[in-house]
Amino acid sequence: MINIKNLLSSEDLTKEDLYEIVDLANEIVKSPEDFSHICDGKILGTLFFEPSTRTRLSFTAAMDRLGGKVLGFSEAGSSSTTKGESLQDTVRTVSQYADIIAMRHPQEGAAYLASLTADCPIINAGDGGHQHPTQTLTDVLTISQYKHSLENHTIGLVGDLKYGRTVHSLIKVMNLFDNNKFILISPDELKLPQYVKEEVFDANSQYKEVRNLEEVIPECDILYMTRIQKERFFSQSQYTRLKDSYVLDCEKMKLAKDDMIVLHPLPRVNEIATEVDKDPRAVYFNQVKFGMYVRMALIMKLLEANNA
Repeated sequence: MINIKNLLSSEDLTKEDLYEIVDLANEIVKSPEDFSHICDGKILGTLFFEPSTRTRLSFTAAMDRLGGKVLGFSEAGSSSTTKGESLQDTVRTVSQYADIIAMRHPQEGAAYLASLTADCPIINAGDGGHQHPTQTLTDVLTISQYKHSLENHTIGLVGDLKYGRTVHSLIKVMNLFDNNKFILISPDELKLPQYVKEEVFDANSQYKEVRNLEEVIPECDILYMTRIQKERFFSQSQYTRLKDSYVLDCEKMKLAKDDMIVLHPLPRVNEIATEVDKDPRAVYFNQVKFGMYVRMALIMKLLEANNA
């Protein structure tokens, strides 16, 4: 049984935890109807202080499909924080109504702060540029579905490696598994921060940094595209200069392996041309569905629910 009360960071998860959640999610994918009443009578609180489409609706759909109910808000203006209520008090109040809470907040560390006063499990649904662990679980489940293993992959990560919280978390998690290699593809201004490299890569890790996507795409088993995040820039001019650094199109896909898969945490802007959507290697919309299934598995594990 998974041995955490909250999921605040991808670093909370051990290799064994990841296998346990992914294995359960794979069971749900095969037979979702078997899990439709697992959370009857349970309530998920969704506290979204920052805009979200996929993550919020994914959590809602996950709890609905488990037979539970959902309450909450989708923007900070709908909460009593506009009246001056502290985050801790808001979370403590909602935890009197809900059995589990999924929270997104623009400030780094907000999920940890919430966990100090909540009377129920907290799931970090994204805190600023810091952590987004359920997206990482989504990515891992998608890789498991298409590659049937979490080991022995060459993973190309493209675009915003500086601010991309999903990139940081995915590297940390996939580095737990044997013989995964990383190709870091970005402009100099958006390179993976040194502190992330120091946290993750040891003397045995295999990674390289390049600027050119075309020269390394033939090596990749997995290509993880990211958008250049306008909301993380202080300078409009810098964003404008960098936003089109990488655009994946059908010409570039001709250079890739026949069994390479393309992932993207979404939303995309223009970093993947819509023509690529028809390529069977483009799995990012199926990735969205897997996000719902893996959140179902996570909710079950944190609530210690089962279908026995």
